[in-house]
Amino acid sequence: MKLPVAFLAVFASIVATIDATVYFKEQFQDGDGWKSRWLESKHKSDYGQWKLSAGKFYGDAEADKGVQTSQDARFYAMSARFEPFSNEGKPLVIQFTVKHEQKIDCGGGYVKIFPSTLDQSDMHGDSQYYIMFGPDICGYSTKKVHVILNYKGQNHLIKKDIKCKDDELTHLYTLILNPDQTYEVKINNEKVESGSLEEDWDILPPKKIKDPEAKKPSDWDDRAKIDDPSDTKPEDWDKPETIPDPDAKKPDDWDEDMDGEWEAAMITNPEYKVKSGTIFDNFLIADDVKEAEEFGKETWGVTKEPEKKMKDEQEDMERKLREEEEKSKKKDAEGDEEEEEEEDEEDGEEDNEEQDDETEEDAGTEEDGDVTQKDEL
Repeated sequence: MKLPVAFLAVFASIVATIDATVYFKEQFQDGDGWKSRWLESKHKSDYGQWKLSAGKFYGDAEADKGVQTSQDARFYAMSARFEPFSNEGKPLVIQFTVKHEQKIDCGGGYVKIFPSTLDQSDMHGDSQYYIMFGPDICGYSTKKVHVILNYKGQNHLIKKDIKCKDDELTHLYTLILNPDQTYEVKINNEKVESGSLEEDWDILPPKKIKDPEAKKPSDWDDRAKIDDPSDTKPEDWDKPETIPDPDAKKPDDWDEDMDGEWEAAMITNPEYKVKSGTIFDNFLIADDVKEAEEFGKETWGVTKEPEKKMKDEQEDMERKLREEEEKSKKKDAEGDEEEEEEEDEEDGEEDNEEQDDETEEDAGTEEDGDVTQKDEL
């Protein structure tokens, strides 16, 4: 039986829609409703607190709201549960946006996919997970995208170095794991890395092993790296977390023979700051690459340019305020200099008047002396 073309088109459309499965999606667009879906871990009492915010600059005040870290120098742990699933024979796509608007010095912006057996209230850094994915930044040396896969209870790190974005804007991170054992990492809907699981992770036993009979030459240098003799420390190099108390003084009765060498107590370095402000949003776990790409365009793709424009305008305003402040300070300084010069001139005139008075007095005294001397003669 020959079916109408229109019917076939509708049927094909329905099949395509059913074939694509979204396992999890979160955009934080129902006010405080997210608090009923996300559970903060109680494993540690000092985990940082989350808040709903679009940040200091954004493309859309409502659409760009996500969960934001709100306390400096803290670890954060929060999870949302979804139904267990199998994507056998289909891709697995993990996608989300993250914004480090605070000019982050050191911190991770990654997510983890856990087993359904996870005790969410006791989740912590050593809890077993299946996949860990996202940017990690710490100082100048670490600015990379983590892709860690768990296989038979062991975590395996990707062997490639994937550079992450380190500015203050929102960025879209996507991991695609294909059923043919290949993968792709995208940032802002553009591919930045791809390959095979077998080649880029040490998941399977190696095809070749080291020759057990081989011996290291006597002059072999074991150092994989050496310090660059021409390298210099940047002026804004990360400061240590603690420093000796600059106000501490050695007690007068300190006896080094009895008490040992005196050292100042360590205090928190005021220049060491692990700053909060990271915003997570637009989570998607699905089995369709096209679905994830379209979702990225509808969310991050729509607000990225307005967000950058707002940020640029804020920076321009801040720059103008700084310039005005510098001009004001300069003007005040010049005014102070003029006042000092006027005071110096007045002081000089007074000194000259006093000197003139002293000269006249001295002259009168000399004349009186002469008269007296003449009288004696």
